[in-house]
Amino acid sequence: MAVKAGFILPHPPLIIPEIGRGEQIKIQRTSDAYHSIAKRIAEIKPDTIIVATPHSIMYSDYIHISPGKGARGSFGEFGHGDITVEAEYDIELVGEISREAEMQGIPAGILGEKNKSLDHGVMVPLYFVNKYYNDYKLIRISVSGLSSLEHYKFGKCIGEVSEKSGKTIVFIGSGDLSHMLKDEGPYGYREEGPVFDREVTKAMKTGNFLEFLKFDEDFCESAGECGLRSFIIMAGALDRKNVSSEFLSYEGPFGVGYAVAAFNVLENDEERCFYEIYLKNETERVESLKSEEDEYVRLARQTLESYVINRKIIRRPDDLSNDMTSNRAGVFVSLKLDGNLRGCIGTTSPTTQSIADEIIQNAISAGAEDPRFPPVCEEELKRLVYSVDVLGDAEKIRSADELNPEKYGVIVSKGHRKGLLLPNLEGVDTAEEQVSIALKKAGISPAENYKLERFEVVRHK
Repeated sequence: MAVKAGFILPHPPLIIPEIGRGEQIKIQRTSDAYHSIAKRIAEIKPDTIIVATPHSIMYSDYIHISPGKGARGSFGEFGHGDITVEAEYDIELVGEISREAEMQGIPAGILGEKNKSLDHGVMVPLYFVNKYYNDYKLIRISVSGLSSLEHYKFGKCIGEVSEKSGKTIVFIGSGDLSHMLKDEGPYGYREEGPVFDREVTKAMKTGNFLEFLKFDEDFCESAGECGLRSFIIMAGALDRKNVSSEFLSYEGPFGVGYAVAAFNVLENDEERCFYEIYLKNETERVESLKSEEDEYVRLARQTLESYVINRKIIRRPDDLSNDMTSNRAGVFVSLKLDGNLRGCIGTTSPTTQSIADEIIQNAISAGAEDPRFPPVCEEELKRLVYSVDVLGDAEKIRSADELNPEKYGVIVSKGHRKGLLLPNLEGVDTAEEQVSIALKKAGISPAENYKLERFEVVRHK
């Protein structure tokens, strides 16, 4: 047997009448679609329901599968501890998925926190399912800070294990869409919010899961999306399967997008190998970018490729411009992989004899020494996108009123603690946001008497 169907479901607790207290009527189409999906799941009679949720235990570099015999949860956080959901975990299948993920080098499994109660990302879908069917075991999967492609790869792993399991399985990708659709919504309005919802629902309607993988991380953050990685794991579990897609509803009266979609598995279809298609397309895209790289970016790329492949630090090339070899400046080298940040290390003032030497030093640091990420490996090199920021001299300012986040970067400092944020970053729209992020990076409280500096950069892509 295998995964018989995949479903995308939102998880607003107020859709439950006792919690909504009449407000649920404003998302009646979502509620009707939920009942329809729950009845379909009852007709399938799955042995196991897998739910991917963005609200369980989340790690930056590890996809967590809930361990143990089972879990229970309540809606006490939403004023109704009397409404509970309880489920038994499919221990056997969890073990098989964990072992297969380890064999494939996917950072996923049951390591980490245990016995955490069910979250509302799981409880809302199961609240509806349980009205019609409850003879199933559960697997709860958290999303992580890993790339979209890594989540899809893990979904593929689930699909492969499911094929061999002999069990009937359905997969629920639990998640809302943008949280930034209205000024009066929970997080306000950003223009990226409606754009995200329009594009992601278009992909749901066509069943073209490749589109899920194309969203840029910065754009998704600006849009305040919730469930994309849940949807991507579900899509990976349906890799190489032809599906019939049905888009049941979309609503957003509270400033948050709620979509319901169903994907019934038909026959095998080798052309729907979206993981391989994405890798091929991204590799070709990066290759085309290389022809447009200036000497700053080209040097960063040559440096890191030489270091990763040969474990050697390159000598400064002889054909560089006088600007790169005679001038000194602080330099930041940033790496992106599949639209996600992969490393960023820099110096606020020059520490070497030239800009070129600064790039060589910081390109290696960005790829091998950024503590937020593992070192870049050779297979990633062909998909890396580089940018190089050359910093101007910092000047002291009295307040954030003298900042412009599009033009100036900011440095905050208090004693030995210092935080820097580059200018013109997607999702950073105000000087207040800019200073707040820099303070967090430095570990400085906003209440402290800190110093402010601003600087300009020349950005090379």
